[in-house]
Amino acid sequence: MEIITSREQMFWIARELQRAGRSIGFVPTMGALHEGHLSLMREARAQCDVLVVSIFVNPTQFGPAEDFEKYPRDLDSDAALLAEEGVDYLFAPQVSDIYPAGFSTYVTVEGLSEPLEGASRQGHFRGVATVVAILLNIVRPDVAFFGQKDAQQAAVLKRMVRDLAFDTKVVVLPIVREASGLAMSSRNAYLNDQQRQAATVLHRGLSRATRAYADGERSGKRLIEIVRATIAEEPLARIDYVSLNDAETLEALDQIQEQPALLSLAVYLGKTRLIDNTMLGATQKQDAAAV
Repeated sequence: MEIITSREQMFWIARELQRAGRSIGFVPTMGALHEGHLSLMREARAQCDVLVVSIFVNPTQFGPAEDFEKYPRDLDSDAALLAEEGVDYLFAPQVSDIYPAGFSTYVTVEGLSEPLEGASRQGHFRGVATVVAILLNIVRPDVAFFGQKDAQQAAVLKRMVRDLAFDTKVVVLPIVREASGLAMSSRNAYLNDQQRQAATVLHRGLSRATRAYADGERSGKRLIEIVRATIAEEPLARIDYVSLNDAETLEALDQIQEQPALLSLAVYLGKTRLIDNTMLGATQKQDAAAV
């Protein structure tokens, strides 16, 4: 595996690979790698000739009161893990390489960026869309791989790629969970043992709502109430939001009809904010298979 820290060098390597007719699979990450990330890499390896992984903790997607400075970073450990996975190139740029002096251009995906995480984390998706646009322009992958755990992020990036005519296919893969049902996340490292056990209530709430849907429940209000009532059973958990939305447009739903629906939530365990979701409707079977 070759470690690339220069924007110009990564740019040149990507162009050489393209000229050689080799397909590029790309997995952008912020490091603190776990099995969820590795599942994306394995699929990228299966689909593409060359695998590029980026590690970049993106400052523009963190709010003033969020955990940018404390976000877990261990490049040496992550690089060793990537080498074991057969990654061809690790792109690990500095902030000044992604946002050079005088940087003033940002990408905003209107509509999809505003509800859910967008309402709780002002400016978050502007930062996400901007950095991914920059990375796609540098790496020029044929296929970029993202996880369903960040469902809104995936929807935002799919729209950005479509609207701005990036020559990249976006693939979204199912959530990878721990044996307890807790969705794998770099932020799980912030949890102590008691909080980690308490955090299983997120998946438990979503699972109860999924069973209710399978039994015929279609009311958005009722499905949300099921999740909220389940989480209320755990005294360490504090709800930020629980929401039911159209999986593509992210419009809030009062009733599930034919369209796939996204049931999502954000919950605090102490100071740690965790997100999770499940799909109801046409894609429900795919998500259930990943649990």
